[in-house]
Amino acid sequence: MPHEQQPRRSRLALADTPNAVALARLHTADVLSGWGVSADVVKTAQLLVSELATNAVRHSEDGEEPAPPFSSQSSVQTFELLLEAVSGAVRLSVWDRDPRPPVLKEVGVYATGGRGIFIVAAMSRAWGYYPARSAPGKVVWAEIARAATGPNEDHDASVSAPGRPASNGLRAPKDARDDSNLIGRVLVGIKDL
Repeated sequence: MPHEQQPRRSRLALADTPNAVALARLHTADVLSGWGVSADVVKTAQLLVSELATNAVRHSEDGEEPAPPFSSQSSVQTFELLLEAVSGAVRLSVWDRDPRPPVLKEVGVYATGGRGIFIVAAMSRAWGYYPARSAPGKVVWAEIARAATGPNEDHDASVSAPGRPASNGLRAPKDARDDSNLIGRVLVGIKDL
């Protein structure tokens, strides 16, 4: 009987502090590189984790507006990053306490924010969300191929994570997925974080 390799998993709990996104990116690079994932896929995973973690930090207060930082009313919450290598794919999941589903927005060219889920949709081959089972909130996940291939390619349904696509199944427009200028601006913006 051939030995079937179990999926690799790495779980990291982080406080929703300003350095959490950078720590999530570093953890992602360290773990995926250790699993032998190609450098291109690691960079894409870091970008997606950055967007998912940023959303978790910004929306960590159970759907309510957070108190100003450093105020006596602010409290530190946590979110969790889960990395999985399964069936030729890397699945990135972030749990946060906000029960509201992620929204795929159409934003203007000069908008300074609001592109996180758009980037996730454009750079992953599948993504979605589902209500958390053991805690309040939700899990937003994205999946990328372990081999560097194009984003949003069709894939075997057996690899899909549970959940549903966010925002009525709206997908990133095809021309946005091929816009190297947009991707370049995003990467420059992330580098400046």
